[in-house]
Amino acid sequence: MTNAIVLEDIPRPIWIVLTILGFIFFWPVGLAMVAYLFWSGKMRCGNGMNRMSGDWKTGDWKTWKSRSGMFSSTGNQAFDDHREETLRRLEEDAREFRNFVDKLRHSKDKEEFDRFMSERARPTGSQ
Repeated sequence: MTNAIVLEDIPRPIWIVLTILGFIFFWPVGLAMVAYLFWSGKMRCGNGMNRMSGDWKTGDWKTWKSRSGMFSSTGNQAFDDHREETLRRLEEDAREFRNFVDKLRHSKDKEEFDRFMSERARPTGSQ
């Protein structure tokens, strides 16, 4: 067995102190630590659920809602229905936008590749 410190074993208060010191002495270190804490799941919501895990990233609000308990019934059925419909539309819009961005990236990559291939096929006159 080794006595190496594993990043997962470091308690949250120490991470906070190290992040603050990182910002004080060299701000990119502090920024990198905040990014690590955010994406590793060490930065949690108040209810103890890691917001960046599971279906929250993919926009599946119903699953996230049921796991977090955040969107419980208000007692006003009209408002609850409106909220559910709005969330459904937002999910659909997010899905369409992700598809659009994927197509845009694909077309940009294809354009860059085609440009590279045409430049590569062109003979150079400097020999």
